[in-house]
Amino acid sequence: MEDEEQRVISPRPRPEDGGLALTLRPRTMGEFPGQEEVKERLGIFIQAARDRGESLDHVLLYGPPGLGKTTLAHVIANELNVGIRITSGPAIERPGDLAAILTNLADRDVLFIDEIHRLNRTVEEVLYPAMEDYALDIIIGKGPSARTLRLDLPRFTLVGATTRAGMLTAPMRDRFGVISRLEYYAVEELEHIVRRSAAILGIQIDDAGAHEIARRSRGTPRIANRVLKRVRDYAQVRGNGVIDRQTAGEGLDLLGVDALGLDKTDRGLLEAIVGKFDGGPVGVESLAAGLSEEVETIEDFYEPYLIQIGFLQRTPRGRVVTRTGYQYLGVEPPANGQRGRGEPTEGERDKPGPQSRLF
Repeated sequence: MEDEEQRVISPRPRPEDGGLALTLRPRTMGEFPGQEEVKERLGIFIQAARDRGESLDHVLLYGPPGLGKTTLAHVIANELNVGIRITSGPAIERPGDLAAILTNLADRDVLFIDEIHRLNRTVEEVLYPAMEDYALDIIIGKGPSARTLRLDLPRFTLVGATTRAGMLTAPMRDRFGVISRLEYYAVEELEHIVRRSAAILGIQIDDAGAHEIARRSRGTPRIANRVLKRVRDYAQVRGNGVIDRQTAGEGLDLLGVDALGLDKTDRGLLEAIVGKFDGGPVGVESLAAGLSEEVETIEDFYEPYLIQIGFLQRTPRGRVVTRTGYQYLGVEPPANGQRGRGEPTEGERDKPGPQSRLF
């Protein structure tokens, strides 16, 4: 399968996204598109904390990658008119690293920890009193002569981000006062993002071109902005510099992104389940072995969108390709009542969610 870091529609951050994110990042809730329910709740909590002159309760943001968790952390800091310090779970290796960060925060500052589910357990235990009591307990000395020194900390706001909320420990999760899930964006919301980004970058694009990019961007702003840059290059070299529906479609076809926003990696995963595992059910470990991929990569980057659009299903016994997925592949789905092709039993079949707003 194609290297995840090479896929143009990968939701995983890429080096080329760094400068783009800084240029296009919204600074206020008003500029931040989509996620209306999350914004409304956060807006109330931020306004209340600002009016009282207090720090905002700790915030946990979770959901698929590329939906704006880091951007929203910056927006929170801007709305509170405070500073922000950014780090990630794997980067904080020892309790001393965390202590150095916390003691350098100012009152009511925001500390943003990305991939918070990957925090070292020892570090996490040090973080508990910091979040709850705004204090650090430092052990000085060893053995019988050891003593504990408590350092007072500024009343900061921790904003944690994760794609895997289920991996957070219960004590950590319980210390967040505000927990919000970010959802995939509707096509209309992504159109707004594409037009806004094009205006900032000086790209000429019409409404039909913005719609074509939006509907193939898998409900993910990070992908929409990355694709916009690549289609701009195509329009400059093969077109007249203006992105219309035809130019956007041809550019995305050249990038290997089809009308549903899927590429050969997505198709390869579905074909592997149908061809190697009779359509499922198949456990994610077996699937990872069959694809020579990491389990985390499949769970975090391959599966979510396929599940969202109804091509893949998670059942108690494993992953199953749905009838819609068979139709996409042009393969005859199993007959009604037939247990071949790995169709789950009635009791095993997950209840389908609401129709996606992505199309």
